[in-house]
Amino acid sequence: MIRLGLRLAVAGGREAIGRLAMIGGAVAVGVALLLAVLAGLNAVHQQNLRYSWLNSGITEAATGPEAADPAVWAFREDYAGGRRMGRIDLAATGPAAPVPPGLPRLPAPGEFFVSPALADLLTELPADELAGRWPGRQAGIIADAALPSPDSLIVVVGRTPDEVRRIGYSTEITRYVSADPARCDKCYIGIGSDGITLVLAVVGAALLFPLLMFIGTATRLAAARREQRFAAMRLVGATPRQISTLATVESALAAAAGTAAGFALFPALRAALAGITITGERFFPADLSVHASQALLVALGVPLGAAVAARLALRRVRISPLGVARRVTPRPPRAWRLLPAAVGLGELAFFVGNRPHTTNGQLLAYLGGIFLTMIGLVVAGPYLTMAGSRLLARRARRPATLIAGRRLADDPRAGFRAVSGLMLALFVTSVATGVITSIVHYRGEGSTGSTVRTNLSMDWFPDNLPDGAHAPPVSQLPASLASTPGVRKVLVVRYQGILEGFHEPGVIACADLAGFPELGTCPPGVAVAEVFNDLSSRDGRPSVWTAAPVTAARLATLPMLSVVVVTDGSRSAIERSRTQLEAAFPNDRFPATEAEWRSDFARTLVQWQQLADVVVVASLVIAGGSLAVALTNGINERKRPFALLRLTGVRLAELRRVITLESTVPLLTVAVVAVACGFLAAGLFLRSQLGYDLKAPPVSYYVLVAAGLALSLALIASTMPLLRRITGPETARNE
Repeated sequence: MIRLGLRLAVAGGREAIGRLAMIGGAVAVGVALLLAVLAGLNAVHQQNLRYSWLNSGITEAATGPEAADPAVWAFREDYAGGRRMGRIDLAATGPAAPVPPGLPRLPAPGEFFVSPALADLLTELPADELAGRWPGRQAGIIADAALPSPDSLIVVVGRTPDEVRRIGYSTEITRYVSADPARCDKCYIGIGSDGITLVLAVVGAALLFPLLMFIGTATRLAAARREQRFAAMRLVGATPRQISTLATVESALAAAAGTAAGFALFPALRAALAGITITGERFFPADLSVHASQALLVALGVPLGAAVAARLALRRVRISPLGVARRVTPRPPRAWRLLPAAVGLGELAFFVGNRPHTTNGQLLAYLGGIFLTMIGLVVAGPYLTMAGSRLLARRARRPATLIAGRRLADDPRAGFRAVSGLMLALFVTSVATGVITSIVHYRGEGSTGSTVRTNLSMDWFPDNLPDGAHAPPVSQLPASLASTPGVRKVLVVRYQGILEGFHEPGVIACADLAGFPELGTCPPGVAVAEVFNDLSSRDGRPSVWTAAPVTAARLATLPMLSVVVVTDGSRSAIERSRTQLEAAFPNDRFPATEAEWRSDFARTLVQWQQLADVVVVASLVIAGGSLAVALTNGINERKRPFALLRLTGVRLAELRRVITLESTVPLLTVAVVAVACGFLAAGLFLRSQLGYDLKAPPVSYYVLVAAGLALSLALIASTMPLLRRITGPETARNE
């Protein structure tokens, strides 16, 4: 029977070859996308591993053989051109000091190594905006092995041991950290375990589930025609076991051919995937690989899954071949199909006010509810399609409307199957957009031109200074700082100490604030005011500072807490000021704008937004592929009924209206439900986890949804030329 199955699959005429090509092509697209998702997840892990050595200041996390001589290490964050940059000051205490990954040797005092992206930036920016921060000469380029991304900005500066020891948080190391930050409790550079879990869970729920549905849809191409053919064979004496074997061989062969083609398509997708930033930074192409075990699982799992699906799909043939041959109407879906989605949304609603305390508990609660809602929407889809079709039939005024409504009501599962991928895509899009938009509304950065982005500050909090160190005197501030083009004012905030009650540690003369209302104002008659160290407001509006218990005469005797450089917001003014301050105070915490101080959350927000964008675009692509496959399959399976309708006098235009209505009614029905459930799920999550209200999505969301629906309608229209060709009189013959 296996040999017969192979002959029927490849030697059954043009129809068999076409069916095999359709299934194989659709499976190939699905497998290529599945491999791309797996490669993306592997790249996230590999990129995170590349961050590990930057955590080497945490000596208890270091692994590997120890060097005979320690190195003095200090890692600090810096910024260049609005981008985050890592600076490592390193000094050898002997000839056997450990060498960092990616470097041929330790830099000597007066030398520095830079990443390729930073080397490019050094050629773009003038020396007084970047290169002037590091004394000496460039000794070489950091190799890719030490870089998380091709865009990473990292510099390793060689200094003497005494110079590095004067930097706060410096430490002596004898080996470098090589542990994955996701498995290192104290590692703070890279993606922690919670972030990795979030990426895996979101991608798994939002992409893998629709992809598997797409592959499943592909393996069911021409299922109705195969059911009729196998039912005829059952009527002439074939046993159920023989039919199952034939179906299994045919489906497995097509799926195996499609899987092989999918592996051939993967390199092209891999090249495109290198430019997509799931974590906020691009991947190295070499990191976008599929493990051997994953490739083996896909290579064996897809054909095996197709074979199992084929056997399950032939239950009606095995039980009642005559019923299949006569096209018995299946039982209509029941209202219980609405329950799983309701349970998923109910679970999310339950956790409003009952948020789990652990990260794993939160992931299980929220992603479990969202995933259950997704499954519930798929389960409820046929019932919603049936409800829409019955409403369409009751309000029919034309033959095409009545035929479309009756046909949908006859088999709503088939009608919904075509748009199930789009339903999931719209749900995922609505959840991602609702969550990200609301978080940006509550916790986003200040607008361009605000003091959050234009004022550069550098502080010397006593708690951040090394033991025995003090803030530098005001006289050490660069004299050229105030005359730098684009600098409006250089303000000094003094330190009054920690006082009892609600007092800010910083104080400033109110006369210095005159002419800069965006920095806040003093009450009438007040000479010295308490201020934040960076003179920023906490609610986005100019502050009214309170009077300080410090006289103007005593103010000049207090140590410096911070210096605030008020600029016009231009890049050159900010970077030139930053370079001068770093050159004057090379051992202290580097200056930054308030927006850059917030960069940890801003970077996380960018990662979430990038992840949401990837999920949205990929899910729409998958949905479009599912719709195209299902529409083509539907027309091919219904070509004989349509041909009979044409023989009875139904015009081709009426048949086109039937197909359009059969596709559009489920499409619009599930679109409305998916969008509503997506925003409801997003609102429940935001209220439970963050205490935020759901905010209206941006215009881009509506454009994206409209584009998705327009693409779906275009795919429906693209099948119309096929209708004339396959509904000719010869199609109506009995087989």
